[in-house]
Amino acid sequence: MGRIGRLRKGDTFDTVYREGAVIGGPLLVLRVRANGLEETRWGFAVGKRLEKRAVGRNRLRRRLREAARLTEHPKGVDIVVTARAGSLEASFATLLLALKRGLERAGRQGQGSGT
Repeated sequence: MGRIGRLRKGDTFDTVYREGAVIGGPLLVLRVRANGLEETRWGFAVGKRLEKRAVGRNRLRRRLREAARLTEHPKGVDIVVTARAGSLEASFATLLLALKRGLERAGRQGQGSGT
């Protein structure tokens, strides 16, 4: 996932956070919104309440980014993944499964169809 495929903090990130469809789970919350582009863009949010140390937050963000890379996902959407409390202790396989399930639920709700 290159720079183009990432959502940084800013207007686009905030728009997805505000207007995106919310798919909640025990470990992750996904917000999905069509972007009108050919590419899927990802954003990852790991709050300080979850882990005070930056090294822990960044490690979780790297793990989530790798899970996103390995997951089949819809094209033409912006996705913001917000970590919940249990995600810090979860294994990589568990995070991957949680992300896949969230994306499946988003697909069933009609997200990612470019609408």
